[in-house]
Amino acid sequence: MNYKMVGRLIGKMLVVEAVFMIPALFISLFEREYRAVLGFAVSMAVIFVIAGVLSLLCRGSQKKFYAREGLVCVGLSWGILGLLGGLPFYLSGEIPDFVDAFFEIVSGFTTTGASIVPEVEKLSKGILYWRSFSHWLGGMGVLVFLLAVTSAGGGDNGFTMHLLRAESPGPNVGKLVPKMRKTAEILYALYILLTVLNVIFLLAGGMPVFDAVCTAFGTAGTGGFGVKNDSIAGYSSYLQNVCTVFMMLFGVNFTCYYLLLLRQFRNVFRDEELRMYLGVALGSVVLITLDLKGFYPTFGETLRHAAFQVASIMTTTGFATTDFDLWPAFSKAILLGLMVIGACAGSTGGGFKCGRALLALKSLRRSVRQVIHPERVQVVRSNGHPVDEKILQNVNAYLAAYVLVIILSFLLISIDGFSVTTNLSAVLACFNNIGPGLEAVGPSCNFSGFGWFSKLVLIMDMLAGRLEIFPILILFSKYTWKRR
Repeated sequence: MNYKMVGRLIGKMLVVEAVFMIPALFISLFEREYRAVLGFAVSMAVIFVIAGVLSLLCRGSQKKFYAREGLVCVGLSWGILGLLGGLPFYLSGEIPDFVDAFFEIVSGFTTTGASIVPEVEKLSKGILYWRSFSHWLGGMGVLVFLLAVTSAGGGDNGFTMHLLRAESPGPNVGKLVPKMRKTAEILYALYILLTVLNVIFLLAGGMPVFDAVCTAFGTAGTGGFGVKNDSIAGYSSYLQNVCTVFMMLFGVNFTCYYLLLLRQFRNVFRDEELRMYLGVALGSVVLITLDLKGFYPTFGETLRHAAFQVASIMTTTGFATTDFDLWPAFSKAILLGLMVIGACAGSTGGGFKCGRALLALKSLRRSVRQVIHPERVQVVRSNGHPVDEKILQNVNAYLAAYVLVIILSFLLISIDGFSVTTNLSAVLACFNNIGPGLEAVGPSCNFSGFGWFSKLVLIMDMLAGRLEIFPILILFSKYTWKRR
């Protein structure tokens, strides 16, 4: 294990975190929110000191960097990012319990959007900005940002590849261009462009600038932290529709956007994952709209709420325009299913991922055919190309880990005495990085009722879900820390 290189990267990541607190500090100064100013100032000082110590201790690190180091670096970085990123909440006194502050910021960075704050409008603007910006920073990934703006220092030793694969969501991460650092730059350029477009469309609908920026951060990162107690419900139909469209756009694999820029339209339209993503979303909207007949005064309002919640849940954003916990059981069952399926691989969305679900279904179909014709060679294909058996093995391993983590987490948080529906939906909402669940953790409620132990379990779920499980699991393996 190259401990010095891992420490060096964590130090760089902490500097990025501290620098991104500066706008929140200035907003607090402008609004004369002096408790928030103190919280951000002390937090930044602590982070810079820790980063400086790591830089001194890790001088002269060897540049050898392998998959193990990449996984460990990503797992540790996100945990430390949450511990220190929650300091402004705690030191300002706006979230007086440290576990709650830790929960809130991890929910932000992992783009989950599950909150312990009962009335967000009582939070200061600087805190609200940092809370929403954590979605944007975590959506594409802090270390992906680091790769895009700094020199990797790893040469050809696998630095960028291992970090990007460990932090980016999906069953397989490939290159858009030959150099992985250039790939990171392209991803962030597309991410920024879509975010700016989102802000422009929100401003065009009359949304205040601060609200528009924070809402765009939550939409881009598919996170869901709002600046209003009623989430998006209080805004106009136009603004809700804008959010619906952009949530769906950020749930698409960013490779598709790059191919569109290259005018490879045929490859985009033939993408099986994209077609599954859009097909499942459209089918869910139709079924829920039919199930909600008579629930709202007009067909247009019914369709708008159905489309918004399908987009919000499937992309794991977590915004809400209505209390869907009051919907009929069939509609809520569809939403629970969408929580699991999630968005596309290579997007900012969470969940199991459409690409991974598609490969699992194709692998199941092959197994059935092999039972019927055991001597015939069956090849799983994706977009017309054979899928490597290692990728299929990884999908199966991920599915096993996915089910195991959900069952274990469900059992652990059940000690708090909430209903089965509340506990299961809470785990699904946190592990799939969605935010609201059902009943006691529904869109009109929050997670503050859970005890500190359950909150820590859900924090681990959020981290494991955002990092695709293995970077977190590997931290607890004794083989990780053995010398080669």
